[in-house]
Amino acid sequence: MNVVDLDLHITQPDWTPTMFSLYEDDSSSSTGSSSTPTLSLKVSESEDNDPDGEEKLCSVCGDKANGYHFHVLTCEGCKGFFRRSVSKGLHFTCPFTRTCPVTKAKRRRCQACRLHKCFSVGMRKDMIMSERALAERRALRSRKKHERQSRREPEPVMGSLTEEQMKLVSLLTETHLKHFDPTLSKFKHYRPQPRVHMFVYNNYTIPSPTGFPTDGLFSDLSLAESNHKDLADPQLIFSSSTDGDLPHFADLSTYMIQQVIQFAKEIPAFRALPIEDQISLLKGSSMEVAHVQFNRVYNTETNLFECGKHKFSIRDGVITGFQEMYLEPMMKFQLMLKKLNLHEAEYALIEALCLFAPDRPGVVEHDIIDEMQENLALTLKCYMDLHHPPPEGRFLYPKLLSLLTELRTLNEEYTRQILHIQDISSENVTPLMKEILF
Repeated sequence: MNVVDLDLHITQPDWTPTMFSLYEDDSSSSTGSSSTPTLSLKVSESEDNDPDGEEKLCSVCGDKANGYHFHVLTCEGCKGFFRRSVSKGLHFTCPFTRTCPVTKAKRRRCQACRLHKCFSVGMRKDMIMSERALAERRALRSRKKHERQSRREPEPVMGSLTEEQMKLVSLLTETHLKHFDPTLSKFKHYRPQPRVHMFVYNNYTIPSPTGFPTDGLFSDLSLAESNHKDLADPQLIFSSSTDGDLPHFADLSTYMIQQVIQFAKEIPAFRALPIEDQISLLKGSSMEVAHVQFNRVYNTETNLFECGKHKFSIRDGVITGFQEMYLEPMMKFQLMLKKLNLHEAEYALIEALCLFAPDRPGVVEHDIIDEMQENLALTLKCYMDLHHPPPEGRFLYPKLLSLLTELRTLNEEYTRQILHIQDISSENVTPLMKEILF
């Protein structure tokens, strides 16, 4: 006997919205047990979607159809309604004359007329799969999807590095160690740094073998340690002795820039860029990379950069001609970066991150450089997650990004300071410094 022609014995004239919504669920929401015999997996509940690009409408209610279900083009709602109604043997009674309109807006008002229309448009109950067969098919689809994903390149997860990332870390670390001379053992043929400086204070000439005193950040250089205790609140003016330190500083800066250039040339991705982009990246990042490199030799207890037999303090920068407005935040940056206790590999990744900055002036291949920088940033994050687990490394990466932002500001101020020094003694600024910084 046809399901539609039965004298239905369940009469529900007043359907509440809650009842209606139960019949609008996706078929995937119905996972209850069923005693319906299991059909072969070859019998499909849904046929392939119509290849035509035009929007198709459900043959039952006129809603947007998403494919062929039980041999008819229908929406997901009518598909689920038909499957549940037939597989569970539900019977409905039309409270009117079996001519209720079945539309998207009114399809829930009369379930009997909706089921009747499902059959009238050709939906076939013999194509309904059992719950068991449906579960097996879903498991098969899930397994195939997992196999497809496993064949792709594995995505990096927290606390791990992909093989490609490990190769990148190894390359950069090796290059970093090869082209940074922490003891300045190869720093030769430079103009020596004078160790005695003359300063002028209220028309007094003061010799100082250790630099000159000041306040604030330089409080450790107090005049109380000298033979000039009677000179309170000193305001010192540079004498011509600044010219004696500047040649040494210029040679050291040139040597640092040369190391950065060698570091960059060892990176295949950098060499693959057009020569114009290589120059633009080096001009913009050389001093940033140098600051990060020299952080390795910064001693937080002595506030000295200890490079073998060479030791540099902040007073050397003041004597050379740098202003306190630059030196104070620069030393603060060095201190904060050193306190992060980074590994050699992390220093190398940071240097490369500074180098590959797509927003440097004159850069052409923005997309390529941006992709490389993104890859470096992700590798650095994964490396930190792996080697600095919580609670130690909980905020390590955000702190580092904040410092790198500050380093950008320091780099701009550094260029202004060099311009100031060049105005005082232009002959001591080397050609390479001028090429990179100006």
